[in-house]
Amino acid sequence: MPELLLEILSEEIPARMQAKAADDLKRLVMDALKEAGLEFSHADAFATPRRLALVVDGLPAQTPDMKRERKGPKTNATEQAVAGFKHSLPEGAAIEEQETPKGNIFFATWEEAGRDARDVLVECLPDALRGLPWPKSMRWATHDMRWVRPIESLIALFDGAPVAFEFGAVTTGVETRGHRFLAGGTFAVSNFANYKSKLLDFKVMLDPVARRELITTDSVKLAQAEGLILKDDPGLLTEVTGLVEWPVVYMGTIDDAFMDVPAEVLITSMKKHQKYFSCLDPDGNLANRFILVANTETTDGGTAVVAGNERVLRARLSDAKFFWNTDCQTPLEDKALALKNRVFHAKLGSVAEKVARMEALAVDLAQYVPGADVDLARRAAQLAKADLSSGMVAEFANLQGIMGRYYALNDGEPEAVAEAIAEHYAPQGPNDTCPTAPVSVCVALADKIDSLVGFFAIDEKPTGSKDPFALRRAALGVIRLILENEIRLPLIEAFAKGRELIGTDDNSADELMAFFADRLKVHLRERGILHDRIDAVFALGGEDDLVRLLARVDALMKFLRTADGENLLTAYRRATNILTIEEKRDGQTYDGEVRLDQFVQTEETDLHASLGDAGTAIANALANEDFAAAMKAVAALRGPVDAFFDQVTVNTDDTSLRENRLKLLNQIRSALDGVADFSKIEG
Repeated sequence: MPELLLEILSEEIPARMQAKAADDLKRLVMDALKEAGLEFSHADAFATPRRLALVVDGLPAQTPDMKRERKGPKTNATEQAVAGFKHSLPEGAAIEEQETPKGNIFFATWEEAGRDARDVLVECLPDALRGLPWPKSMRWATHDMRWVRPIESLIALFDGAPVAFEFGAVTTGVETRGHRFLAGGTFAVSNFANYKSKLLDFKVMLDPVARRELITTDSVKLAQAEGLILKDDPGLLTEVTGLVEWPVVYMGTIDDAFMDVPAEVLITSMKKHQKYFSCLDPDGNLANRFILVANTETTDGGTAVVAGNERVLRARLSDAKFFWNTDCQTPLEDKALALKNRVFHAKLGSVAEKVARMEALAVDLAQYVPGADVDLARRAAQLAKADLSSGMVAEFANLQGIMGRYYALNDGEPEAVAEAIAEHYAPQGPNDTCPTAPVSVCVALADKIDSLVGFFAIDEKPTGSKDPFALRRAALGVIRLILENEIRLPLIEAFAKGRELIGTDDNSADELMAFFADRLKVHLRERGILHDRIDAVFALGGEDDLVRLLARVDALMKFLRTADGENLLTAYRRATNILTIEEKRDGQTYDGEVRLDQFVQTEETDLHASLGDAGTAIANALANEDFAAAMKAVAALRGPVDAFFDQVTVNTDDTSLRENRLKLLNQIRSALDGVADFSKIEG
């Protein structure tokens, strides 16, 4: 079946935009084809620095005959509206009234004959191209079309022949160009296989996956030849893949004069400024080698290219070495003084004020973190943000915290303080390592809790998809720090301390706890814990110890997996449903005391006694945080509850007996609700 080939050749497309642009092009064209009735079997999109390409296989030569339908106005609409609808229809359309929930409405139907696919493509392809959503685009004075960069040529082939249309300043053709430097002139193509093959002849690898694999394979080979390991960096690999159409990999050398600069600085400088890959020795230390990817071949085996890149790198690393040497001449304590001139937030003061709050919080939190030294926690908090005043962090913002550690060690600060400075931003995501050192945990918690309390206090909460201050990430960080280190931290007290330090008496505490509950559900869902189990425990209220809460959730989950748990959940729902119906009908609740003299069946007496025993056992178990024992006490109710429902009629004609039995049902509900709110459990 016919094939569609589309290529837009332009000036260099930014690497960060290429993958999404290719996906958007594929989506827009596929949607347009489907809308037009052109079904297809397969579509693939590709991107290089200079071109977007799309191939669609299995297209028909023409669209099928189709029955079209259009909804019109209501039958009681104005004459003008009805006339306008009728005039908009093609000749021969049939109009009929249809009854709908919103009233009688006119509908029109007509037969639409199939069209030549090429005619359809002439109409839909320009619209699809115009709809491509570039993050940034350019507009030309001679036409209204916007595109990321100036377009040089456009190929649109269907079944080997051109699909003729104009797009901006260009008209579709059958010719394109190869590599900018390695292959001159244009060449014609007839189909996708021919197009891809000729591109290779003209030094262009169309498929970014193939370019990525070649870069990886050749880089690893060069590193292994030197006994080294290529440092894994997926983000850099993706970016470099988008910078070259014909990747050629070389290895260069870092001058020994720069190897005393912290490895993170060298890695960051090479990555940010030069897009070089780093190499590590077998022990994981930075080696004095780097990998560069050129977009050209050379006759000298890359000697000149490598020498040129080494020369440029020396200049870059000279700047980094200067920052390092200069920063080391001033102690962190002095750098911290400059934070009073750096604004954290207009409503929350300077960074120095945030640091003061962090210090007080870290000291307060130390009592809950086993092994935490109060003085070290105080010192680490005082210096945590000091490296923001350094020249190195001004140049490489991603090194904040990391450089603070180096400067602290250079100043002779205790290692625990230095590590806490480096780790206090962590964890910054679900895959980031969570600090475990006590001092690091104190400062990391203090930083995140201060931000959460502060931004909630000034009503800068996340809304929808917007979270400009990364508060969701901060909350998940607090959750991970607490759970992974098993810290028995009362969050409500910690938030109150934070509000006290900010000097606010706002009522955001409940909102903040609800926000944490949502974040906890997200975190635990990734561990396979259902949200309704969390809701069932949270609904009890007042639970802000996440370690204890998780223990209750785990015990509840294990209980509900047992036969006793399943049956008691069914009994709970049965009791609750009966009570809800009867309380609504009677206009009263049945939460009063049960009268023992009203019992007429053994099952009533046995259930009441079992509920009393279970209540005592549950209360003692919960007080001792033995949640497994609490669930065991609940499980003991299964027999008496089953017997009660099997043998006792609740809604008896005897009014006083009925009331007493409804009160007994309420005791079942109350006993189970002491462990968790079983009404929140969905299944």
